[in-house]
Amino acid sequence: MSTQVLITGHLHESAIEGFKANKAFHVVYAPDCERAELLRLLPKAQVLVTRSETDVDKQVIEHAPELKVIARAAVGVGNIDIDLATQKGILVINCPGKNTNSAAELTMALMLGMFRNVPQAQQTMKSGGWDRHRFSGRELRGKRIGIVGLGNVGHRVAKFARGFDMEVYAYDPYISPQVFERHQAKPFYDLNEMLKQTDILTVHVPLNKETKGMITGQHLDLMPKGSYVVNAARGGIIAEKDLVTRLENGQIAGAAIDTWDSEPKPLPALLNHNNVWCTPHIGASTLEAQIAIGETILKQVEKAVAGGVVDYPVNLPAVGVIDNPLLNAYAVLAEKLGSLIGQILSFNPKSIDLSYRGDLAALDHSIVRLSLMKGYASKVVDGYVSFVNVETHIEKMGLTISESTDPNFQSYKSALKVRVRGADGAELTVGGVVFDNRYSRISLINDFYFELEPAGEIIIVENNDRPGVVGDVGHFLATRGVNIDSFELSRNRKGGRAMALVRIDSPLSAEAVDAMSKINNVLAVHGVSL
Repeated sequence: MSTQVLITGHLHESAIEGFKANKAFHVVYAPDCERAELLRLLPKAQVLVTRSETDVDKQVIEHAPELKVIARAAVGVGNIDIDLATQKGILVINCPGKNTNSAAELTMALMLGMFRNVPQAQQTMKSGGWDRHRFSGRELRGKRIGIVGLGNVGHRVAKFARGFDMEVYAYDPYISPQVFERHQAKPFYDLNEMLKQTDILTVHVPLNKETKGMITGQHLDLMPKGSYVVNAARGGIIAEKDLVTRLENGQIAGAAIDTWDSEPKPLPALLNHNNVWCTPHIGASTLEAQIAIGETILKQVEKAVAGGVVDYPVNLPAVGVIDNPLLNAYAVLAEKLGSLIGQILSFNPKSIDLSYRGDLAALDHSIVRLSLMKGYASKVVDGYVSFVNVETHIEKMGLTISESTDPNFQSYKSALKVRVRGADGAELTVGGVVFDNRYSRISLINDFYFELEPAGEIIIVENNDRPGVVGDVGHFLATRGVNIDSFELSRNRKGGRAMALVRIDSPLSAEAVDAMSKINNVLAVHGVSL
């Protein structure tokens, strides 16, 4: 059965073609549809791909009982009810960084247009006029720019501003001093102190509960009289009515605005003010940015629908963008190990302990833990499991999750070990490693060591270490027309027990797995799909 993907925002044609080419998707493309039409289309939608024009509020979410993924084809998610989506178990993803350069360049364009009166000069010439002296402006060189938010866009603005020989100040309470130094921005740990020394204020933070209205009239009053303001981030970060008042009394000499508190109908007093330079939310509206956003949102939706680890989750607790290759690889591996546990566990578990070893021990493990839980729950829970609702599933199962680190582990550069314990003392241990930040391997199942890629159809055979078992297993598969892709064998001691991980080209039926377990000296057989 296909997954219905409702797209309500304009995407580059290459992205639309990509969505339609995926045979697992039934695509409904309705860009900028009216509210009534949106509500009509929602009941069957399992994925909603949006831009800023669609408010994904309570009414929208309540009208979409099958919705599993909300994909924001941009970075800002202020138009989405994240809390309600989280309560409903809906994964929200976005595309940070794809329009970074475009937004930073527009910020500089707005500043230049404002300081050099470019729009007014053009309009005068288009009307047949010629007045060089009327449009005398000011230089950016030497001006003190105060950047609120030194993230993806903010640090690019800092770089561009230095190119104009501006003095670059920055305020961002969530980054380390080294980041300010890296981007050659003078750090301010008090916003008010920075504003007192700022000629041009530009904001580059997301819109959320903390940033809504964060720049008020009181803040603007701290700036030197005749200063300037730029907002190419999100409408509502700067209190617009307060800004209008300061424009009217001359405290603020000019404002350049791309994003508005009320779109597409901005506050008239602000829009129509003579000292406001404006654009209709076009920060990401470049060909390069739209192609990148389209490619990214397609890949992320495909990962999410397939139950994979997405790179840009919005509503995962304590987890942001996975920008560390090693961490991303271990998140994928952890989900595979969780799935493996769910398929081979033979007792009722009580607790799961994750041990992060080597280089992995020093990283934030939140996404790895969630990935392990999701992989496990996806195999044992009846119902849709996402990164958003997996902790609830685990809690309902009565499982205790614990974590430990072993930074001195030396067998591999990094490794993940998972031990599952049952109430009766039974244990299952699985482990995995990642080589070169990319190549993941199953390295351990109980006392047996391997290096097998966790992918495809795998038969796990545990047997007494006796001659002829490997041949019997191969013959069994051959008689059923099943080809062996790879065969890895491990034993705990000579004449003791052995285990084989056999990757095959096609899955075995439950009946065939049961029949294989009856081969002489075979103790247990599990069919695993990873």
